[in-house]
Amino acid sequence: MIAFFGMYDMPHAASAYDRLWSAIRAELGSGPDHLDRTTDPWTAWQSPDLVLAQTCGLPYRARLFDQVHLVGTPDYGLRDCPQGYYYSYIVRRKGEPRNIRELARHGIIAFNEPLSQSGWAAPIAHLANLGLRPAETMQTGAHLASARAVLAGHADYAAIDAITYLMWDDADPQVFAGLEAFTRTEPTPGLPFITSRTADPKPIAAAVTRAISGLSAEDREILMLKRFVKIPEETYRAIPIPSLP
Repeated sequence: MIAFFGMYDMPHAASAYDRLWSAIRAELGSGPDHLDRTTDPWTAWQSPDLVLAQTCGLPYRARLFDQVHLVGTPDYGLRDCPQGYYYSYIVRRKGEPRNIRELARHGIIAFNEPLSQSGWAAPIAHLANLGLRPAETMQTGAHLASARAVLAGHADYAAIDAITYLMWDDADPQVFAGLEAFTRTEPTPGLPFITSRTADPKPIAAAVTRAISGLSAEDREILMLKRFVKIPEETYRAIPIPSLP
């Protein structure tokens, strides 16, 4: 059996995520003893032994929707955002004078991977609404690597998942100290929890809801978790899949 929370399972949050999983497992009455932090995400998401995992909205609607059940979506309480939704901050180096139009036309965008809603799909949609597309791209493999590429001058701007940005900023403000979040993308449904196609998602959703409600104030703050909500599958699948870089 597999439980995998890899999307926001950062080192400073690991113990809080362990306690969250223990609470979910206790509510379910079954499941693996520990979270899996070694399995490749796609292997975990597609495993018939998957009990619970967090994935990204783009992998879900592009490849996973007919292989898994949607359980629900954590709400992180982002301002000016519907429950369960999130957005990306578009960042540039502090002191960078170019606006988003100039950066798109003459700069390099760093992105984590093509199947990332926050790192690729969201900024591409944001630019498309302005009649733009990136002139140059640089794939980095991770949000933090994209931020570092901008800081080092290898890229000029990047879109960083707001939860990732805020969690890292709380844990280590120096990580993004040289960056400026100068605009943001439109909100889209957040990173959903999924289970295998052979599992019943309803009792799992109930267990997650109760476990989040029972978290200590400290763990809720570390994980930024407010509640667990239901966003329909159709809402995820209605979002366009962007072209590849």
